[in-house]
Amino acid sequence: MARNSARSAALLLVIFTAILPVRLAFAATTATRSLEPAGAIALPGVKGGFDLMAADAPGQRLFLAAEENGSLEILDLKARTRLKSIGGMDEPKWVVYRPESHRVYVSNGDGKVRTFDSNTYAAGRIFEFREKANNLRFDDATGELFVGIGKKFGALAIINTRTDTLGAEIPLANFPKQFDLDGDRIYVNVPTANHIAVVSRSQGKVIATWPVRVAKDNIPMGFDRASHRLFVACESGKLAVFDTTNGREVNSLDIDGEPDGVHYDAKRRLIYVSCGAGFIDVVRQQDADHYSRIEQIPTAKGAATSLFVAELDRLYLAVPAQDATPAELRIFRLRAPSP
Repeated sequence: MARNSARSAALLLVIFTAILPVRLAFAATTATRSLEPAGAIALPGVKGGFDLMAADAPGQRLFLAAEENGSLEILDLKARTRLKSIGGMDEPKWVVYRPESHRVYVSNGDGKVRTFDSNTYAAGRIFEFREKANNLRFDDATGELFVGIGKKFGALAIINTRTDTLGAEIPLANFPKQFDLDGDRIYVNVPTANHIAVVSRSQGKVIATWPVRVAKDNIPMGFDRASHRLFVACESGKLAVFDTTNGREVNSLDIDGEPDGVHYDAKRRLIYVSCGAGFIDVVRQQDADHYSRIEQIPTAKGAATSLFVAELDRLYLAVPAQDATPAELRIFRLRAPSP
């Protein structure tokens, strides 16, 4: 009897180990899933992959950089239609929408940040840099737009959007990927150096570097400002959590590969990670130092570009065209927070 009980226990363990990944992968089909499909906007004729996007939440519009198509796609989120496609760009990368100036800023692979009128979509001022212009971040308080630039080198450039002038560049060890603003500090992913550069805006220089030891190719980033926690995802499928008060890595966990979007949802204490491997991973924040992946929501191969819009309780995912299936923007509704 003891031997049979032991065999039964061992068999149950094997079965549980086998089905656990399946349960995670198909958690999105259960009634308790964090993200519910809420429709899509077709993008016929848009070829190749996407980069980043920005939302006009009050106006229910979305500005999507179709990188390989060389265009900016402007979508009506309420009517679920495409309003306009602006072509002729060189690998459009990142998009920032500013309602106070009625401007849309689009960084490009040729080193230019192009601007457009957000009402008429007419082309406006162009800011030029030495090499590729990539990630953008805007400071509401100062009106400064920070631009990650470089391909053979790396720096943060600064555009004063109130005067349309350029400030001094802040040099980095190599080209930057995603970064975030935190008062006087800027946290910058520098993947070739495998570290996070900590920039002092007042000093105009890097004042510290935090190594990312869990994996290489640290590209996307999310931020929980209230808890001072920085979420850094790596290409191979790792998510590292840093305490920004001291630069210490407090946790890391497995995620799916090719992550490109990391979004912190403070209302639900969840992190959404869109991965080119074909999943949106949902990570629960138990407290500032403890995290667990609770869902792997199947999407599509190559669908890594996403945007979380807290004001609309929506997450948007850009899905590239595949075979006979046209590109589309998928819309996910966020489940109400637990009481």
